[in-house]
Amino acid sequence: MDYRPYFRILLLLLLISRASEGFSQTDENHHYDQTQLKEVEVRSPVYKPVISLGAGTFNFMGDVNDFYSSVFSSHPGFKLNVSTFIDTKRDYRLNFFLLHGQLSGNERSYFDLQRNLNFKSEIINFGINFEYTFNHFFPDDRRISPFLSVGIESFQFNSKADMHDSQGRPYNYWSDGTIRDLPENSRRAHESVVIQRNYIYETDLRSANLYGIGNYPQIAFALPVGYGLDFRVSERISMRVASSVHFTFTDLVDNVSSAGTGITGSRRNDRFSYSYIAFHFDLFSDARTLEVERYFANDGFDYTLIEDQDGDGVFDFWDKCPDTPPGVEVDEHGCPIDSDGDGVPDYLDLEPNTPAGAFVDEQGREIAPEQLGEMLGRWYNAVSREEALTLTPLSPDIFAGYNRRSYQGIPEKFRHLDANNDGFISFEELIRAIDIFFDGGSGLTVEDIYELNNFFFSQ
Repeated sequence: MDYRPYFRILLLLLLISRASEGFSQTDENHHYDQTQLKEVEVRSPVYKPVISLGAGTFNFMGDVNDFYSSVFSSHPGFKLNVSTFIDTKRDYRLNFFLLHGQLSGNERSYFDLQRNLNFKSEIINFGINFEYTFNHFFPDDRRISPFLSVGIESFQFNSKADMHDSQGRPYNYWSDGTIRDLPENSRRAHESVVIQRNYIYETDLRSANLYGIGNYPQIAFALPVGYGLDFRVSERISMRVASSVHFTFTDLVDNVSSAGTGITGSRRNDRFSYSYIAFHFDLFSDARTLEVERYFANDGFDYTLIEDQDGDGVFDFWDKCPDTPPGVEVDEHGCPIDSDGDGVPDYLDLEPNTPAGAFVDEQGREIAPEQLGEMLGRWYNAVSREEALTLTPLSPDIFAGYNRRSYQGIPEKFRHLDANNDGFISFEELIRAIDIFFDGGSGLTVEDIYELNNFFFSQ
């Protein structure tokens, strides 16, 4: 019989009993039991990775734009995240993420014509962060969960500027708000024509070296700080609405810094923000098994009850053959299958289709009658129990050819062995008596066993 379905029923009954106990306790204990039960039903297990895909917008905060983000400088960005919980109470999550998008800034001044600046940069971020999920303060069955995160990342940028129109004419910003092909103080200013920005960022700012900063690195580190809310959609899917601010260790994303000449900026490093919506997909966790383990781990559950040392699918507690070799098919008791019932399991049986009742050796091969006679002769004198077992299963029919000698009834000390009260000691009754003797449950002596053996053949 397969006990595994019954074990699952036992687990379910234990869960129900814990929940019913809560109804008879205080409100606080009632809430605790219900929380534990719901955790088993709806929450995904820890330690397995969860994949997240998100989309949002980047906003730059630096010298260009004077540290104020503008809705007109927002750009779409995408985030790929792989996360896992790093504690059993699910308070802390570890995230590995990739960010890709663009940053830009556009500063227009009608008073300082030199401060008409712009840039755009493609960025790629790789990072890691830690999240705190506030599970200590909120019930486990909540559908909305806040979080805070902090981490470190590296990012690559490549800033360019829109400084010429499609015909290669440089932009000249005039005090009247127009952009022309000649400077406002040029002697040929009266010949100038109005041109429009094409918002094609063609000039590499680092190579142009406009402000004497030189060949600066375009890879830097940043500290991302995030916050947001998670909304549970289903047991394996959740939606995140969040934002993060990235404090960089460089002031050169917009090509303007306090170290430059001509146009300079503040001493504060550049920053940017990312606001996004993401969906988390728990694709790998086996929720049912691991959640039950977590539940009983909190209650001191004895895991030896569900261990399976030999990996045959039968728990050790019920396994009658606990050392089955790997890959061997077993029955509900964990013992190797013996299809022909000859006492030799299939994986050792060299003759897997032995006729019923045939005598076999330790490799499952049928024993010829003449060979059997020799073995019985040796057994009559003395034989080990292991050798006797190689003759199973045995049938009294094998002795049908033996002529019974003069029979005078069963001796008094052997009458209790006549289970069917037919006045004879059958072969099955003889074997049963020998088995009981070897198991130490018989009052017979070794001499009695030999005498019983002699009596059996004399019947």
